[in-house]
Amino acid sequence: MSLDAIDPVRRLPSVEWPTVALFGVIYASWLGLTLFHDALPLWLWIPLAAWTAAWWGSVQHEALHGHPTRHRTVNTALATPPFWLWLPFESYRSSHLTHHRDERLTDPLDDPESRYWTPEGWRELGPLGRRLVELQSTLLGRLIIGPAWSIGHFWSQEWRKIMAGDAAARRVWSWHAVWVAAVLVWVIGVCGMPLWKYLIGFFYCGTALALVRSFAEHKARDSVEQRTAIVEKAPILGLLFLYNNLHVVHHRWPTLPWYRIPQIYQQHRDAVLTSNAGLVYRGYAEVFCRFLLRRHDDPVHPLGRVPTREAQRGSG
Repeated sequence: MSLDAIDPVRRLPSVEWPTVALFGVIYASWLGLTLFHDALPLWLWIPLAAWTAAWWGSVQHEALHGHPTRHRTVNTALATPPFWLWLPFESYRSSHLTHHRDERLTDPLDDPESRYWTPEGWRELGPLGRRLVELQSTLLGRLIIGPAWSIGHFWSQEWRKIMAGDAAARRVWSWHAVWVAAVLVWVIGVCGMPLWKYLIGFFYCGTALALVRSFAEHKARDSVEQRTAIVEKAPILGLLFLYNNLHVVHHRWPTLPWYRIPQIYQQHRDAVLTSNAGLVYRGYAEVFCRFLLRRHDDPVHPLGRVPTREAQRGSG
């Protein structure tokens, strides 16, 4: 059966209680890990904080796609607190929905989540910048350098918007600053946690863990359908990433709730893998084994830019 003939999102409940429950679990985890931070040894607290922060990013991703209710205001209220400090939810929503213009996937300029560069942008990076990007083409480099690079690159783009007089960006960051202040009052003032500890666990390691999911999920290819990967057999990280390891399913039906993704994938696995030309990994163990020290792809986009549909039709 063709994937175009399948519509698993026709009837969604008005309230998705599994996602509501997940929000509750993550809020409780964050409150517990901050309020009782001294009760756990650092070697255990840091992984738990990183997991909670990465899980928060995953459930924010659900909210920006219209979950767990049909009311945008409610979803936004649930997902706005900046537990990993650096990313305003509204900025995340805007850039990620732009990323979902699948015909522009992997384009260095049009896809905000692309890790590819145009030849001109690559030259402008300079020797040090190119070396840092090359290191992030390996999974180890992405984990160590990726958070600092991603956060710094994002902040520089947002700063340019603010300096250019972008009123929407200024409004987003003004509200974000209020939320960050509230989080830090709780963390430092109420819980007595050192800032460095929060920055290591929730800010940096949480971001690094989230980058595991995005590392190999897209690849520059001619066909739109073949640019998105599948990572199978991921019972632990799959739950952390809310089954976006089955990424073709998410891009095909972006409003499908996370808890239904595995079922839809299993029902239509053959059609999914046919559509993406078998771009599949057996699990995150394979991703780590293949790419921990070897790069996933050339940082420069093989075509420079993703061609438009009109250009593809003309070349055909």
